[in-house]
Amino acid sequence: MHWKRGVRWFDLAVPARVVEAACCVVPIEEVVCVTRLQQVLFELDGQYLGHPYFVTGNALFNTIARRVDEQVARALNVSHGVFVPGEYGEYPDSTSKNGYAGKLGQSLPEVESYADLFVFRDPAHRWLLDSRPRDAHNTHPLQIHGDRVAFDSTCWFGRPEEMRDHRRSVSWYLHCYLHVQPGDDVLPLSEGVLDGVRVGGARNYGFGELSVAEMQVVDVEALDCSRLEAAQGSDEPCWVELVTPYVLETEHPCGDDQSIPWWWGVDDESELRCREARFVDGDETYAVTVVDHGQLVPYAGPDPVGTAVNGVSRVGTHSKFGFGELRVWPPGADRVPERVEGEGGDAA
Repeated sequence: MHWKRGVRWFDLAVPARVVEAACCVVPIEEVVCVTRLQQVLFELDGQYLGHPYFVTGNALFNTIARRVDEQVARALNVSHGVFVPGEYGEYPDSTSKNGYAGKLGQSLPEVESYADLFVFRDPAHRWLLDSRPRDAHNTHPLQIHGDRVAFDSTCWFGRPEEMRDHRRSVSWYLHCYLHVQPGDDVLPLSEGVLDGVRVGGARNYGFGELSVAEMQVVDVEALDCSRLEAAQGSDEPCWVELVTPYVLETEHPCGDDQSIPWWWGVDDESELRCREARFVDGDETYAVTVVDHGQLVPYAGPDPVGTAVNGVSRVGTHSKFGFGELRVWPPGADRVPERVEGEGGDAA
């Protein structure tokens, strides 16, 4: 269901501080039956100071929470925002559609299957056309402000002299999604609430402003998960991809340390790539140790469909703020099609 104006508005008053929000821990054994997601595609309206691949769900949550009341802020869960180039592309083979998709990066693709949820969630954006300089299209242009480096909202490319226009532009977008637990009827948030939020550094100087390009509500229960359902009776393992970092340890007083989930088929935990990140809560900054995003581990559990649904709503400490987002891949699938073609067979 695509967004229509005038559905519902919320007060823009600054809410009371939601102290319990940082305590959010979703047990990794528990399947959270999230039924609806609100996908949001923002357009970057100005220069941005921050991480070049994503905006944390914590940053997005805090800028949105200032515009809603306390009840909505307590219920709201916000994913990490992934930067998306507004360029031409084609649908990945794993999705419900195929072939040329026009300027795919400037609008939200329709979501009919589980795989459709993740078209914009991989920072490599393998949907970009090979006929164009995809590596250049997926690179932020830099702007220097004294000793600080910012990322521009638009990248300019030269064109042959014989063409009427000697330059063309590629604008940048940001994709995220919102969800709440069953029984919390606060979605969808209106365009008036989300339009004009700011993320990153130097926000008081106008940096990091976002405008809503498109929104849509997705019914998770109605999605086609047939490939994962078929995998339940297969002897070949599924694979779990860490779409966003998974928190192992946190210094935040309301957070809990987590072990590696038992349904990750990992024999030696030292093989996982871990790093230290920061979690900001008001004026305080806390260290968190995470399993880094982008890694694949074998799935050793009995219910890939249930795990897939749980992974969309995220698992572990600080999942309310985007950490612990997972994707389950069926046997024989690979997120890098070129790797399969190069090996002449299936790869995991």
